[in-house]
Amino acid sequence: MRDRLKLNFLTLVTATFALGAAATGFAQSAPAAAPAASIPTPSTAAPLPDVNKPALVSPVAASGVRQFGSLPRVKAIARSADFIVAVVNSESVTNNEVTARFLKMQQESIERGGAQPTPGELRKQALDALVEERVLVTYARDNGVKVDDAEVDRAIGNIASSNKMTPEQLRDRLRQQGVDYGTFRAGIRDQITIERIREREVVSHIHVTDAEITDYIAKMHGDHTSAQNINIAQILVTVPEKATPEVEAQRKARAEQALARVRNGEPFDQVAREVSEDSNHAKGGEMGSRPVDKYPDLFSQAVANVKVGGTTDLVRSGAGFHILKVLSRGEESGLTVIQTHVRHIVLRPSAQLSIDAVERRILDFRQQIASGAKSFEEVARQYSEDGSAQAGGDLGWSSPGSFVPEFEEAMDKLPISGLSGPVRSRFGVHLVQVLDRRETVVDPKQLREQATNALKEQKFDPAYAEWVAELRAKAFIEYRDPPV
Repeated sequence: MRDRLKLNFLTLVTATFALGAAATGFAQSAPAAAPAASIPTPSTAAPLPDVNKPALVSPVAASGVRQFGSLPRVKAIARSADFIVAVVNSESVTNNEVTARFLKMQQESIERGGAQPTPGELRKQALDALVEERVLVTYARDNGVKVDDAEVDRAIGNIASSNKMTPEQLRDRLRQQGVDYGTFRAGIRDQITIERIREREVVSHIHVTDAEITDYIAKMHGDHTSAQNINIAQILVTVPEKATPEVEAQRKARAEQALARVRNGEPFDQVAREVSEDSNHAKGGEMGSRPVDKYPDLFSQAVANVKVGGTTDLVRSGAGFHILKVLSRGEESGLTVIQTHVRHIVLRPSAQLSIDAVERRILDFRQQIASGAKSFEEVARQYSEDGSAQAGGDLGWSSPGSFVPEFEEAMDKLPISGLSGPVRSRFGVHLVQVLDRRETVVDPKQLREQATNALKEQKFDPAYAEWVAELRAKAFIEYRDPPV
C-alpha cells in the first residue's frame, strides 16, 4: 500500500491477449462484467478497515482495478498502425487498446448471454473504461502510493501457479511472446496500487455522524447498549413492613440525621459504614458502576439531575429511606460480544487471473491444508496478497462488524479450526479459518469504532462512484478523431 506508477495498458493488454492464445489456462470463464457506466456491488477489516482487517464499482472498480475478469478466448489480433484516441492528464489511450478491451468485453457479454449491446455501444464502454483507468492511474501516481516488491512477487506467483507454471517459466513464456517482463511487472504493481488508493481515499471521505453510530448500535445490539454507566452509593435506613407511624418517624429521623452529617461535610462512605443497613455498607455504600437502566427506576429518576459528587434528598422506597450519591457517570456501557480469532489467505483477480481461476486456486489451497500437505501459515506467507501474509494470514481477535459482510458471514458459520470455501469480497477471494472464539466485553470506544467501520462499509459503493466522478471532472480528458 505505498507509491509508484507507470502503466502501459496497451502493452499489458496486448501481452495478456497473446498469452491467452498461447498459454493453456489463461483463457478462463469470467463473471458478468459491469457496463462502463455502472457501479457493481462489491470484503478485511477490516478490515478490512485496513486490509489487515478484512475490513470491495465503474468498469475499473468492477475489477478493483484488478478484477478485469477473464481474458477473451480470441486469437491475438493483428494490429495496423496505431494512433491515440484520447489523452488523460499525462497518459494516452490508443486505438489498439480500445480494440483489445472491446474484444474482451464482447466475449464476456456473449458468455453471459441475454441481450447484447451493439458494437458501437460496447466500443464506447471500452473507451470509457480505459479513460477511467487513466484517471485513477495518474491520481495514484500523484499521491504517492507504494506497493512493495514482495506483494508484486506474490501476485505474479499466483498467476504462474494458476497456469501450472513457475514464475521463471511464466517469464520465459512472456519473452517468447515478445512481452517485456518489466512492463508486465509494472502493470501488476499499478493494478495493486490503484486498489490501495481506492481504499484509502474513498474510506477517508465517508462521513458518519454520531447519531448514525448511536442508532446503528441500538439496532444491532439492543437499546440497552446506549444506556449510560453510573456508579451510585447509598445510605439505607430500613423501615419494617407494616411499621407504625411512630416507628416510621423514628427511622426517618435517623435518615435525616445521616443526610445532615453528609451535607455538613462528613465523608459519605464513613457515614454509610456507620449508619447504612444495606449489604454494601462495608464498601461505603457503593453499589458499583452499571448502566443507569440497571438500577431501579426510583434510583434512576432520583439521580437524573444530580451531578457527580452530589447527593439526593431522602428517597422513600418499600425498603425504607435512601440517601443516594452519584460517584461517577461514564460513557455508554460496553457490550458482551463473541470475538473471533481468524486468519485468511486472499488472492485478487486480475487481467491475468480470472475470478473463477482464483476460486479454483483457493480450493486447491484448501485441499492442501486440509490434507496436511502444507500448513495454513506456509501457504499464506507464500501466496496471500495482503498485509497479513507475513503473519501467516493471522488477523487477530475481532469483534462483530470488524470485517466486510461477506467475510464475516462466512467466518461466523465456521466451527473452530474450520476452513471455508472460496469467499468473495471486494478485496478478492478469501480462504478463511477460525482459530478460536471467546466472550468478552467491548468497551464503548471500541463499540463505536466498529459501528463506524460498518457504516462506512455500507456507504462505500456510492462514495466510490462519487469519488471517481469528481476525479474525472477534475482530469484533463481530450478525445481525438482517427487520422484521415
